[in-house]
Amino acid sequence: MKKNGFMIKAALGMALTAGLMLYCGTRTASAAPTAPAGGSAGGTPQGGGRVESTPEKGSGRAESTPEKGSGKAEATPEKSNGGPFDAKEAAASTPEKSSGSSFGAKETAAPTPTKAPSQAQKKVVILATGGTIAGVGEQGKTTGYRPGTLSADDLIAAVPELKDVAYIEALQICNVNSDDITDKIWLEIASKINELAEDPTVTGFVITHGTDTLEETAYFLNLTVKTDKPVVLTGSMRPSSSISADGPMNLYEAAATAASEEARGQGVLVVFSDRIYSARSVIKTNTYHTAAIGAGETGALGMVRDGKVYLYETSAKRHTKDTIFDVSGIKELPRVPILYFSVDADPDLLSYAGESAEGIVIAGAGAGEFSETWKKEIEKLSIPVVISSRTGDGIILPDNLLCENTIAADNLSPQKAAILLRLSLACRVDTGRLQEIFSEY
Repeated sequence: MKKNGFMIKAALGMALTAGLMLYCGTRTASAAPTAPAGGSAGGTPQGGGRVESTPEKGSGRAESTPEKGSGKAEATPEKSNGGPFDAKEAAASTPEKSSGSSFGAKETAAPTPTKAPSQAQKKVVILATGGTIAGVGEQGKTTGYRPGTLSADDLIAAVPELKDVAYIEALQICNVNSDDITDKIWLEIASKINELAEDPTVTGFVITHGTDTLEETAYFLNLTVKTDKPVVLTGSMRPSSSISADGPMNLYEAAATAASEEARGQGVLVVFSDRIYSARSVIKTNTYHTAAIGAGETGALGMVRDGKVYLYETSAKRHTKDTIFDVSGIKELPRVPILYFSVDADPDLLSYAGESAEGIVIAGAGAGEFSETWKKEIEKLSIPVVISSRTGDGIILPDNLLCENTIAADNLSPQKAAILLRLSLACRVDTGRLQEIFSEY
């Protein structure tokens, strides 16, 4: 009996011990593992997402916080520590959602200045009009994008180095492809610059613009703004979403030029791909190249390197404060079409244009030449006819003219000749003075 009782007690003891071990094992398995100091926690959380390590205080590692319901941990960058994140001046917060753009790669809020500019700090006003510089498309591609997508604030936020140049203010004039720029937009820009130029705290102006008609807007402003403060246009050949977009550097260099004393009194300028051009001579010369903006025979006035302006030339033609063109009360400009001469070009185009236009510009062959049939039609016209060249460079003098009732465009391109003629007509310049005007401007 004693033997049997001992055996029963032993069996009960073993069963109790096994139960306790099972119970403790279950509690241990269900507990979350504890990461060693400076190490990472193992295991897979519920939902299948990864759990990143939580750094020790002062360890210098980025913490990670899983998105709600995402199952993924999203890294939160720490405060600037001299790494690549520094260039974007990001605060220690969750990154913004990417929009696929390298210029405005992130959905950015309007910049909020931390303090008002000091009296000694320069102030540059950026007037944005759209164009490729504000374009977004398929990531990495240079074609098929939509121009005029990013706002002025997006452009500024993408170039934090602008704060080292000047205190920046932004105005969104429009947000369009530059082929949709109109005379009303020109007049609005000129009016706004003339108004803001009266503010003694404003140092200069930058206008972001599509490259297709950038040269035209630049020349119009060169004739109509009434300030010697720097007015600088820039743009880009690649959209913000392309690989190695050229917009940010062009914007930075344009702002540096607008903030410089060297650019004061130089007329309206264009800054593009490290070079500085006069508004009168600048022209787009290529459909895709990042150095597509040039100035033909006259060349660049100077260059920008690391934010410093180097000017070597100046424009000899009248501009800005020294022009006779006051557009303050003008709502629209007269119609002046450009007719392009080529072999077998229809002379009826001339009579058709003459019925509705107030002047005509002809893009002639060579030194402004055209056929005998065109000559006969031109001689019948009673409106001003300016002769330019389709060649893209060179000069046309009064001695080159085939018709007595025409005006030589000097070395102005057809599109710029049209601007000067439109302004002359709008400001009621006597037609007998037009040849003199084209020589002076």
